[in-house]
Amino acid sequence: MKYGRIIGVTVLFCVVSSPATAQVSLPVQVPGVPPVNLPADLDKTVSGITDRLDPQRLSDVRQLRIRELLRTHRDVLEADPKGAPMLRTEVLAFSPSAAALDRARAAGYSVLRERALEGLDATLVVLRAPEGMSTRRALKRLRALDPAGTYDFNHVYTDSGAIGAEQPAAGEVAINAPMRLKVAARIGLIDGGVDAWHPVFRGATISSYGCAGKQVVSSHATAVASLIVGRSEKFHGAAPEAELFAADVYCGQPTGGAVDAVADAFAWLSRQRVPIINVSLVGPPNVTLENVIRIVTARGHIVVAAVGNDGPAAPALYPAAYPGVVGVTAVDSRRRALVEAGRGSQVDFAAPGADIAAAGGGQSYAAVRGTSFAAPIVAGLLVAELHEPDAAAAERALATLTRQALDLGSRGRDSTYGNGLVGDALRIELATTTLLDHK
Repeated sequence: MKYGRIIGVTVLFCVVSSPATAQVSLPVQVPGVPPVNLPADLDKTVSGITDRLDPQRLSDVRQLRIRELLRTHRDVLEADPKGAPMLRTEVLAFSPSAAALDRARAAGYSVLRERALEGLDATLVVLRAPEGMSTRRALKRLRALDPAGTYDFNHVYTDSGAIGAEQPAAGEVAINAPMRLKVAARIGLIDGGVDAWHPVFRGATISSYGCAGKQVVSSHATAVASLIVGRSEKFHGAAPEAELFAADVYCGQPTGGAVDAVADAFAWLSRQRVPIINVSLVGPPNVTLENVIRIVTARGHIVVAAVGNDGPAAPALYPAAYPGVVGVTAVDSRRRALVEAGRGSQVDFAAPGADIAAAGGGQSYAAVRGTSFAAPIVAGLLVAELHEPDAAAAERALATLTRQALDLGSRGRDSTYGNGLVGDALRIELATTTLLDHK
């Protein structure tokens, strides 16, 4: 199993801020990002995208989103050699030696930020490229100066789901009985800021981290959090009695979701001894993030991550594809894998991720779709099985969930549903499910 030990259609959030009938002008040229040819009159509802695009080209949708992100914030962001977004002029050094930093400074690099990853026994140094040197060249040069060191770009990770039509909390919502936990439990979330004032969190215990103590609400993070610890007369998450530790790695900034912030969030959750960590974020492979996750999972934490919505033909996305991470795909109300959901050996479980409700803006609920919203259901189910970080107990918890999974697709484990479907009884449907764009 991939988790044997060691946060498809990603709806446009920058180009889309208008109703589903809006138009986009294509193409937008951004150096380093592969060209994408999409219909200029593309209907930007989730259904419109999945109905009108060939499944083999679903990754084009996220590429379009990335291209607009880079175009809008080209002063602070740029594309890596494969087109993934990263912070301009920044290179990450994972636990560099003092001698390596001295050589870097002598070569014209400067230290922008230094994070002591307390709880992981590691340090993370963000270096700025020398004046006039490209970020790509700066990384190559650092690796030459210190061949034994660990260096990479400061990549930016994006969410993996869509928030849709909202209706008031008094709306007609189907409900199933929530799980009752026998012991106090803790669960972690690496995402944006959670709107703790939403009625669905009344009575919930939420500890927040990041953004210098400021709350910057994210609709994506709020929806994901509600699927874990939300609870009201008409709604509940997978583990409503658990305490949520929510790390905001976005803070409403265009540079949000960068690897150094994600690494710092993992370190905080490790210090808090939070056993289950949900990451509904996707992006490219990054050696710094890989090292952080290797340390976290080796210490007995379970990391649950969305496999992404780039479609069945797309390359695997991270962190879901790292060894030791529990990758989650999404199914609809008919138990069919979403056409946009990723496929591959990184898929460990399937859970509801469409035709479901989650917390929306204000006091509303919203229809949601994407692997982002399946992952927290799996994470919430694991809370009942793992109460403290413990490698052996984590293995047993995953084995228990595997036994509970409903086999779908090909017999046994497969690349579409992994070990099978879990959490289907937790599905809560909204009466109105027409999806709009996630902004």
